[in-house]
Amino acid sequence: MRFRSVYAIVCLVAVLTLGCRHAPEYRQTAGSAWGTTYHITYRADADLSDTIAAVIGRIDASLSPFRENSLISRINRGDSSARADSLFADVFSISSRVNSLTGGAFDPTLGPLISLWGFGPGTAASDGPSGAQVDSALALVGLPACEILPDGTVRKKHPGTQFNFSAVAKGYGVDCIARALARAGVEDYMVEVGGEIAVKGKNPRGQDWIIQIDAPRQSDEIEHERLTLLSLTNLAVATSGNYRNYRTTSSGTVGHTISPVTGRPVSTSTLSATVVAPDCALADALATACMALPADSALAIVESLPRTEALIVEASDTAAYTLRSTPGFATFNVNARK
Repeated sequence: MRFRSVYAIVCLVAVLTLGCRHAPEYRQTAGSAWGTTYHITYRADADLSDTIAAVIGRIDASLSPFRENSLISRINRGDSSARADSLFADVFSISSRVNSLTGGAFDPTLGPLISLWGFGPGTAASDGPSGAQVDSALALVGLPACEILPDGTVRKKHPGTQFNFSAVAKGYGVDCIARALARAGVEDYMVEVGGEIAVKGKNPRGQDWIIQIDAPRQSDEIEHERLTLLSLTNLAVATSGNYRNYRTTSSGTVGHTISPVTGRPVSTSTLSATVVAPDCALADALATACMALPADSALAIVESLPRTEALIVEASDTAAYTLRSTPGFATFNVNARK
């Protein structure tokens, strides 16, 4: 009887102790990464800032074209000892898939052209590159002609071919941070890096996460004029547009989306493209591809993919802009529900 009494007391104490534990709290961390800023909200018992910083460091060391000793920079220089790591292999695979889906409209071997037009490493001419320079760089472009061999060696189309995964790396980095949080037991989070976002579970109010999509306004200052609000959970969203990342040359203003066909900044009616997808790397790459395609083609490609939707903002002669989207986009759009 005494043993049973002690056992009962121990069980009662255990129950009371468990009952007094506080629920994991929502935490926030912010900083700079990959040439932009990040803001992360997550619900956890412990501070996971070091975990997040470690992921950011690994991505930077592998995929940053702005770091002289990053893996991608070594591969671009033709370093024979450089071998693709799992991060490089992942973004190469994602890029190859989107390149195929879009008929080549998305191509991370645009590196030399991106730099020529002033959106990558190096110094660009103030009046833009010459036709001969564009043609020379264009001859180096072609992801389908590149491959990763079993030993990790990256075979390029040409020794001068260079990779720049900037149009997918932020989204991929968001996914990597999200996976690190999930491995730590986090079930509710919002990871945002440079406007690319992945969400899971619920926000601090116990609701789906509310994400603002900005209206495309070309300005030297970062302005956040609301275009619409999305209600999301267990999904990712990315937006691409030339209205923030552009430069002025003597020939006029050019955006950062370069055509793999012409080697020049694309000229379409699309001002911005927002893609919702199961993962942020796919959303990021597709949003960029949408900027290089006619809106009809872009929407058809996105609509063909499971759990993937898009909103395209087009220039208009009669209004500030017009909106077009895939049919399922309205399920996320808070404004459309009203």
